[in-house]
Amino acid sequence: LLADLGATIWKVEHPNGGDETRVMEPIVGEFSHYFAALNRNKSSLAIDLSCEEGRSLALGLAERADIVIENFRPGVAKRLGIGEEQIHERNPRVVYCSISGFGQTGAEAHRPAYDVAIQAMSGVMAITGEPDGPPVRAGVPIADLVAGMMADIAILSRLYEREQTGVGGTVDLSMLDVMTTMLSYIASRYFSTGTYPGRQGTGHAGAVPYGAYQAADGKLVLATIAEGYWPKLCEVLGLTSIRDDERYATNALRTQRRDEVNAIITARLSTNTVAYWDQLLTAANIPCAPIRDVGEALNDPQIKGRGMVVDMEWTGAGKIPTLASPFTLSGHEKPAPLTPPTLGQDSGRILKEVLGLDDAAIAQLIANGAIATAKKP
Repeated sequence: LLADLGATIWKVEHPNGGDETRVMEPIVGEFSHYFAALNRNKSSLAIDLSCEEGRSLALGLAERADIVIENFRPGVAKRLGIGEEQIHERNPRVVYCSISGFGQTGAEAHRPAYDVAIQAMSGVMAITGEPDGPPVRAGVPIADLVAGMMADIAILSRLYEREQTGVGGTVDLSMLDVMTTMLSYIASRYFSTGTYPGRQGTGHAGAVPYGAYQAADGKLVLATIAEGYWPKLCEVLGLTSIRDDERYATNALRTQRRDEVNAIITARLSTNTVAYWDQLLTAANIPCAPIRDVGEALNDPQIKGRGMVVDMEWTGAGKIPTLASPFTLSGHEKPAPLTPPTLGQDSGRILKEVLGLDDAAIAQLIANGAIATAKKP
C-alpha cells in the first residue's frame, strides 16, 4: 500500500530462500501467486542479517531510509542489531514500525502467531459462521491485512509528526490489538450489557430482513438495516399485506419474529431469479447484491471500469492480470504495477546506488555469504 502511494520499498530477505510465501503453491512462471499478490513495486535485497557484514549493510540502508518496518517476534530485531534503539542511533528521523502478533509488551508478547490464531484469540472467530455451525475464520486473512493497513495509518501519522519535530519515533503494532479493535460495536455491546450476539451467518443480530436469501437460481443479500427500507421492500416484493401487519411494524418486532420474516421473504424471492430481483430492488434504492464467486467479481464491469484489474509482467509467464492500487487520487494516475522481484535481484544495484559499493566489494560480500544476488524465487 505504501508503494502504491509512491514509496520506494527495499525488501530485505534472507539469502537462503527469502520470504516464505515465495514457495506457496500454485507457482506461475517464476512466482508464487501469493508472493506476487503482496510484493509488486518492491525491490529485493538478499542480506544475511545474522553476520556483521550483513548487519552493517542494513544499518547503512536504514541511515538513508524514512521508514523501517520489521515483523520479527519481540527482541529478535534487537538481537540482530537492527532494533529500534540501534536504528535511531544512526538515524533519529526514521519512523520505526514493529508489526507482531501480540505487540512488544505483555505476557504473550513472545508467543508465535499467524492470522488464524489472531482471529481465534481476538473473539472475531467466535462470532463468525452460521448459527448452528462451528466458528470459522474469514475467507481472507483479515488479521494480516488489517494489521498492515493500520500500520500504514500509524506510519503516515508519524511521518507527518516528524515534519513538525524532526524526530521519527516508533510504532508498536499488535495484530491482536488490531483485531480486538475490529470487534467495534460488538465490544461496546458486551461492555454495556455483558452480552454479545452469537454467530449470525450473513444475518445481523439487530436487523431483519438482512443477509443472504435464496432466489430461484442463486442467492442475493438484502441490507435493509434502516427502518425506512421495510415498507419499500414490501412494496417491491408485492408483500403489502405484511407491510401494515403490526407484528412486523418495527425492526425490534421483526427481530423477535426473525424466522417468520425470513421465511416470508425467502418464499417470495424464490419465485424469480437473482438478476430479476437485483434489478427491481436496486431501481427502488434498496441495498442488495448478488452473491458472486471470485471470478464473477473480478470480471464485474464496475470493478474493471474502476481500473482495479490491470496487467502485470510476471517473470517466466508474460503478462498476467493483477489487482491494481485501490487509491484514486485527483491529479494522479494509478501507477502501473511493477513486476515482483526475484530473490536478491536488486542487491547489487541498490548497494551501488545507495551505499556507493563497487563491483569488487559486492563480489566479496557474495563470496562471504553476506548477500546474494539475482536468485530465482
